[in-house]
Amino acid sequence: MLRPLGLCLLLACAVSLTNSAVILENGLPILWQQTAAQLTDLPIQDGIFNPDPWHYLHRMSLYRLIIAATDPFMGTMGTNATDSPIWGLPLQLGWELTSGRLVDPTAATTCGMQTGDTMCISTQSWWACINYFVSVLPFLSAAQQGFMGEGTQVQMQVPVGVEDYCTTYTDCLTRFPEPMAKWDAFFQGLKTAADSPVSDLEKKDSILGLFWAAQQSSMSASAACNARQSHYAAPEVSFANSWMNSAEYIAAAHFQSNIQNSVQFMTPLPSRVLKEGDSPPNIADLSQEENHTLSIFSWMKNINTILGGTLVRMWRSAMCSVATREKGRALLEQILLNPTFPTTTFFSIITEMTTSC
Repeated sequence: MLRPLGLCLLLACAVSLTNSAVILENGLPILWQQTAAQLTDLPIQDGIFNPDPWHYLHRMSLYRLIIAATDPFMGTMGTNATDSPIWGLPLQLGWELTSGRLVDPTAATTCGMQTGDTMCISTQSWWACINYFVSVLPFLSAAQQGFMGEGTQVQMQVPVGVEDYCTTYTDCLTRFPEPMAKWDAFFQGLKTAADSPVSDLEKKDSILGLFWAAQQSSMSASAACNARQSHYAAPEVSFANSWMNSAEYIAAAHFQSNIQNSVQFMTPLPSRVLKEGDSPPNIADLSQEENHTLSIFSWMKNINTILGGTLVRMWRSAMCSVATREKGRALLEQILLNPTFPTTTFFSIITEMTTSC
């Protein structure tokens, strides 16, 4: 059962530990053990499940329930219980919590603050808005596709006066038809993969392709969140935009965002919201790894902008087969995690991979 918590000690840890972002608690996403282990742990009214996605434990519960429902269909991902690519999403939400990115950025309320309700997710947070599209939408789709039990009905709670978030499957399908269709295709694909005659490697690649197609479609639809960027300092907005751009590369490479892989790429993310005057790679209270990640994200975004989007298009073209996508994942690991890797090499390798397609 969901247990509301008072002051989250993990938030205090996030403030004091600036050498890396707080991603895990006992090997799992932040406060995982306090979330709903079964659907009936969620609030229900008139036979309709009624979770509150503006409460951290409720939103994290959506992920826990999706992972539990889809795990029987994830055999091609590996033998570990943490091999599902869906794990990357709750880890991301946990990082957003501990780094202060779910807090009300307008400071008009104490939502998410240590002086208020630490489990509150602000409707004004750009990060929380983006995450809504990759938590609520896939949960509603999973329920619609029967993963939560036949006939399960869900309606998300919404704060008074907030109207720009969809709350039911039909509502989201009407407002955001493409991402909902992509999530439906992902969940349907999980079911049909079991009977497919292709190899496990091809099944795995296909499932990851469907998963990332749904994520990217959700990210595109989340342009509805853009106005909320005005609540942040320029360095945070720049990071947010370059973070969105980095997803283009990860998605095209069909990255398997299980716990092990995701932690590797998320630990160097900035452990606090950036403020005016922050200029990577020289932000004194962030680690060398965090500064490097911010610099590389910015470099990739700026180069792509200068080239009119050519870098992303070249990358997508290069990710044309299972083999090149495997090489692409290795290349991303080098450029993002190895500070000595020369960025100029990135171009030549992409060009070489493109010619092999």
